[in-house]
Amino acid sequence: MELSQAARSWWVVWLMILFVGVLFWAFRPKNRKRFEQDAMIPFKDEENGG
Repeated sequence: MELSQAARSWWVVWLMILFVGVLFWAFRPKNRKRFEQDAMIPFKDEENGG
Protein backbone atom coordinates (compact mmCIF):
# COMPACT_ATOMS: atom_id res chain seq x y z
CA MET A 1 0.00 0.00 0.00
CA GLU A 2 2.78 2.46 0.85
CA LEU A 3 4.58 1.62 -2.37
CA SER A 4 1.55 2.47 -4.50
CA GLN A 5 1.12 5.81 -2.73
CA ALA A 6 4.78 6.64 -3.26
CA ALA A 7 4.52 5.68 -6.92
CA ARG A 8 1.47 7.91 -7.35
CA SER A 9 3.25 10.88 -5.84
CA TRP A 10 6.26 10.35 -8.10
CA TRP A 11 3.95 10.15 -11.14
CA VAL A 12 2.45 13.48 -10.15
CA VAL A 13 5.92 15.00 -9.91
CA TRP A 14 6.98 13.44 -13.23
CA LEU A 15 3.86 14.65 -15.05
CA MET A 16 4.24 18.17 -13.66
CA ILE A 17 7.86 18.31 -14.84
CA LEU A 18 6.80 17.02 -18.24
CA PHE A 19 3.97 19.56 -18.46
CA VAL A 20 6.24 22.46 -17.55
CA GLY A 21 8.79 21.23 -20.08
CA VAL A 22 6.22 21.14 -22.87
CA LEU A 23 5.02 24.63 -21.95
CA PHE A 24 8.59 25.92 -21.96
CA TRP A 25 9.23 24.36 -25.37
CA ALA A 26 6.00 25.66 -26.87
CA PHE A 27 6.35 29.24 -25.67
CA ARG A 28 10.01 29.78 -26.50
CA PRO A 29 10.46 32.79 -28.79
CA LYS A 30 12.45 30.59 -31.17
CA ASN A 31 9.33 28.50 -31.96
CA ARG A 32 7.04 31.46 -32.65
CA LYS A 33 7.89 31.75 -36.34
CA ARG A 34 7.50 28.00 -36.86
CA PHE A 35 4.08 27.92 -35.20
CA GLU A 36 2.92 30.95 -37.21
CA GLN A 37 3.95 29.21 -40.42
CA ASP A 38 2.26 25.98 -39.37
CA ALA A 39 -0.93 27.87 -38.52
CA MET A 40 -1.15 29.10 -42.11
CA ILE A 41 -0.99 25.60 -43.69
CA PRO A 42 -4.79 25.29 -44.16
CA PHE A 43 -4.85 28.56 -46.09
CA LYS A 44 -2.04 27.77 -48.56
CA ASP A 45 -4.46 26.35 -51.16
CA GLU A 46 -6.51 29.54 -51.10
CA GLU A 47 -3.44 31.63 -51.87
CA ASN A 48 -2.79 29.56 -54.99
CA GLY A 49 -6.29 30.11 -56.30
CA GLY A 50 -7.48 26.62 -55.49
